Amino acid sequence: MKHVLILFIGVVMSWGVNAQHKMLSMEEAVLGYELRPQSRYIQWQGDRNRLTYIEDKNLVAETPDGGEKTVLMTLDELNGVLGSKLKGWPQYSWQDGKTLVIFRKGRRTEIDVEGKRVSREMPVPEKVADLTYNGKDAYAFTRGNNLYYSDERGNEYAVTADKDDNIVNGQAVSRNEMGIHNGIFWSPDGKKLAFYRKDESRVSTFPLLDITTRTGSLKEIKYPMTGMPSEQVSVGVYDLASQRTVFLDVTDFGREQYLTNVTWDPASEMIYVQVVDRAQKQVHLNKYSARTGEFVKTLLEEKNDRWVEPSDPLVFLKNDPSHFLYRTDNRDGYRNLYLCDTEGKSVRRLTDVDADVAYAGQDDRYVYYTSAEVSPVDNHLFRVEVKTGKKTRLTDAEGWHGVVLSKDGKYFVDSYSSLNVPRVIELRQTNGKAVRELLRAKNPTEDYNYGEITLGSLKSADGKYDNYYRLIKPMNLDPAKKYPVILYVYGGPHSQMVKNTWQAELRRWEMYMAQHGYVVFVMDNRGTSNRGAEYEKAIHRYCGQAEMADQMKGIEFLKSQPWVDADRIGVHGWSYGGFMTISLITNYPDVFKVAVAGGPVIDWKWYEVMYGERYMETPQSNPEGYDKVSLINKAKDLKGKLLICQGAIDNTVVWEHSLSFIRECIKNQVQVDYFPYPCAEHNVFGRDRIHLMQKVTDYFEDYLK
Repeated sequence: MKHVLILFIGVVMSWGVNAQHKMLSMEEAVLGYELRPQSRYIQWQGDRNRLTYIEDKNLVAETPDGGEKTVLMTLDELNGVLGSKLKGWPQYSWQDGKTLVIFRKGRRTEIDVEGKRVSREMPVPEKVADLTYNGKDAYAFTRGNNLYYSDERGNEYAVTADKDDNIVNGQAVSRNEMGIHNGIFWSPDGKKLAFYRKDESRVSTFPLLDITTRTGSLKEIKYPMTGMPSEQVSVGVYDLASQRTVFLDVTDFGREQYLTNVTWDPASEMIYVQVVDRAQKQVHLNKYSARTGEFVKTLLEEKNDRWVEPSDPLVFLKNDPSHFLYRTDNRDGYRNLYLCDTEGKSVRRLTDVDADVAYAGQDDRYVYYTSAEVSPVDNHLFRVEVKTGKKTRLTDAEGWHGVVLSKDGKYFVDSYSSLNVPRVIELRQTNGKAVRELLRAKNPTEDYNYGEITLGSLKSADGKYDNYYRLIKPMNLDPAKKYPVILYVYGGPHSQMVKNTWQAELRRWEMYMAQHGYVVFVMDNRGTSNRGAEYEKAIHRYCGQAEMADQMKGIEFLKSQPWVDADRIGVHGWSYGGFMTISLITNYPDVFKVAVAGGPVIDWKWYEVMYGERYMETPQSNPEGYDKVSLINKAKDLKGKLLICQGAIDNTVVWEHSLSFIRECIKNQVQVDYFPYPCAEHNVFGRDRIHLMQKVTDYFEDYLK
């Protein structure tokens, strides 16, 4: 991989400095949708090998090889079919090669584009949550804590009728950890409905203050904190014909186990569940009967002394339903795809690469995947022949590629960008041949006076890894001057802040600060994703320690630059980045002069079971780790200027964190600044975010400039 690294170190993006070029406004820095590169929403026409997109208010289809265009439907024709007066095309999708699906006015409308007529309309339940379509003739949804479904005529039927507020049906569980994003799972034939049932009877509550009521009110949320009782999850299976529910017989690790990646087999007869113990160190891949709920077999067992984190449902082979793909990093140190059989007799590593991969599609012969094997900051498409394991790289331009394969696997749309390339969309064959370019976006910021952006890498503190960074130099940099630095940090799991994409994943606020005379530096450290298990799990039991050590290597690098003022270094981050921000300014008080932390984790004993125990274990099993990384213990060490911003109704990092830190500062006579956003949850969105980033900017301008 060494030869790849050389390509990126010192790669620079810059535009000619021109005093007449524009400066970013704060609104542009925060919202600035017009400063994103041009794109085009392209879909395959269902199971047909034709590209479809909107052009000049027409729905256009384009053949892959010749590029011949056909207008499938004009906007006037769509309005005629719908009896509407739309001024532009609404969002649409393809059900098959000739049926277009549009949601409008509470109805799901299927349009025969060849006959220019409505082929079916189906009412969509309104004022509900977790709406899920079975692909045929029914919707499932939740209302309150119960689960319902409706047929194509709009008739509603109750699946559950629990009156206890502690029982929740059909919603995501485990606070959306381990790839859990929904709580409803239709069978492929659309006749059965699997769903989560969550019992929160033993889970503690936390009060959130609602100031929008006349006298103020409290909203109690269920919030299981590390080391305390957690929720109990079951999986039910409802049969629409018999109106009967059975529950899967899952008894592997007791009642506080995790049930994730619920997957139906193609025949709608079996359900597969990955069962994880509460300590998150063991996982069983189990098979159950959908008819009776009975346990059939454990197909795979995995253990890890640090943690397991299964986050992907199974993917069955289209031409062989007796085999499926399973992604894990517990076997060979990287998230690779393994080919397994449904009887648990064979497991074969299909993507035999020392890099994390992600499933992208399949055809009768190949499995397609994207991978970090070229470079951790690049994402490329590969295919591997299922029978032989032979691998072929399918994208060649450097950068980060996102792909959409055709139904038959013969073509793919490749949308990519890199440091100097805003966006290119190409049509390519899966034999590796390029067909033609579909779009090449212009630089949307060419009229703005931007500072220089560099993408490079530094060695991690343990010397084992290359940590990638982006460096934004001040506009009109004068090498003879010294400039203040802002380190922007996240640094936690499931994140990758630096990629070889357009402007290296730049957040425009960073460029705003560079335009106002700051050096801005962002680096991924150990503990972040897409680098393999050893890199990611370096934080085990001691969150913040390896991360800080790596970030300080970045600070050493910055201090070595003649145009950096080592006496004016600031740090900013949110959530895990807020935890990192306060960790850095209190552990290195002589280095960091100013810090702005948003929604910070202060002590992991106040964080949720699912995330906190994975990385820190419990306060009972790891008291030394909890004590070492707690920021309560560090409040007395604060020397510089610190501003904490906090959503007052944050249901992710609850208010107890930052208020407890403030209380500790008061007890130690340490001055600290605090700004709550009364109606914000964990993040501040919309136009309120303009206020937030102006607040952050002003703090650095006041104390770091």
